[in-house]
Amino acid sequence: MEPGNDTQISGFLLLGLSEDPELQPLIFGLFLSMYMITVFGNLLIILAVRSDSHLHTPMYFFLTNLSFVDICFTSTTVPKMLQNIQTQSQVITYRGCVAQIYFFLLFTGLDDFLLTVMAYDRFVAICHPLHYTVIMKPTYCVLLVLVSWMMSALNSLLQSLMVLWLSFCREVEVSHFFCEINQVVRIACSSTLLNDMMMYFAAVLLAGGPLAGIIYSYSKIISSILRISSAQGKYKAFSTCASHLSVVSLFYCTLLGVYLSSTSPQSYNSSAVASVMYTVVTPMLNPFIYSLRNKDIRRALKRILGVPVM
Repeated sequence: MEPGNDTQISGFLLLGLSEDPELQPLIFGLFLSMYMITVFGNLLIILAVRSDSHLHTPMYFFLTNLSFVDICFTSTTVPKMLQNIQTQSQVITYRGCVAQIYFFLLFTGLDDFLLTVMAYDRFVAICHPLHYTVIMKPTYCVLLVLVSWMMSALNSLLQSLMVLWLSFCREVEVSHFFCEINQVVRIACSSTLLNDMMMYFAAVLLAGGPLAGIIYSYSKIISSILRISSAQGKYKAFSTCASHLSVVSLFYCTLLGVYLSSTSPQSYNSSAVASVMYTVVTPMLNPFIYSLRNKDIRRALKRILGVPVM
């Protein structure tokens, strides 16, 4: 079998969210604003945690990693989309498309794994509070993050290499605003059986597995909270999980929406519009969710912004 780049395909056309020229300035302004808010908000979370020694705990260590990944995640797709709108060109090179697939899968997997690790951290903190400092040692926390990077990198590398072996004929239009792997594989003119099998396997292993871990962790957490006698104790225990639970719900609900829209035969654009939720909106909302629900983060942010702390 010869690699797919022998087919002389130089690039792909990203059809974007809309082909209406009148909507392009609106889409550009909207996505530029959301991108800037995402980068600025997540950077503030990272700076707040780094600048406050009281926040140098496993929970906030994982949060800074999530914020960094969210910045990279959004930067994988939005800048290229903004460039295409600004230059009035829908072209992305073949290599650029494969690179976008790689980094998109990498940071999607990292988001998934980090949310799972954060759920495990809350599980240990609430269900085994006396052993928390022993279990969640700094070296162990770093190891959890490194394993997340390794597994995500391996998955994205394998799937990107498998895309390189595909052949593309005349149809090089991708019905999306970025090189989403399902859309790219769909327009290949060679057999995509192995690619489809790999994507389904990765979805079950790298999405279903972490989701099962999160559900298990929260089932144990809820069970422990219900055994707390005082209402104040229950509220305090649950408040430490509320932000994370909100982010998990938002992430997986939007992913489910993308999956359901992609199976709809009515319009491929519906999948692209649904993808905006977890590629742009979710990373943008994460800093707000954590800062609004977390007094320690709010206090650290006030110090950075020069606001008097009460």
